[in-house]
Amino acid sequence: MRIFLLSFFVIISCSSIENETNMYSRAGLPDQESWDVEITLTDEGVMRALVKAGHLEKFNERNYIFLNKNVDVDFFDEEEIHTTNLKSMIAEIDEKTNFMTAIENVVVVSDSGATLFTDTLKWDSKKEIIYTASPIMLTTEKNDTLYGSGFESDVGLNHWKILYPSGVTN
Repeated sequence: MRIFLLSFFVIISCSSIENETNMYSRAGLPDQESWDVEITLTDEGVMRALVKAGHLEKFNERNYIFLNKNVDVDFFDEEEIHTTNLKSMIAEIDEKTNFMTAIENVVVVSDSGATLFTDTLKWDSKKEIIYTASPIMLTTEKNDTLYGSGFESDVGLNHWKILYPSGVTN
């Protein structure tokens, strides 16, 4: 009986040490965390986007940045002239490719006057396009309002297409 009780206490003691070690593990936690941030995304030294957010979490091993709290992105053309502004609640950025996904209450306003509303929008910085498979509402510079699912455009909203348009017209 004594050997059994001694073994029992040793097992209990080891498991409590293991739990204390796991309690302080950083697995799944960001490597860096910042508030009120501003990130410049470039392509061969040319500024393509200026990203601002209230909160940032950076995960080094995955080359991944998570942004939340009022994400605000200004896009620029190859001459670094402002073309568009994007606002969302959340954004995710792949640091290797500068590929960004904006999530929740996404609003894109182009300097030409078009405005896009959707729940999720992706920006492919290499192809210089924005796109989504989600439902969208687009208000053009002529104040036409268009609806559909699926959208593809250049970042300036100058050359766009709605993949599955819907709505009523007279």
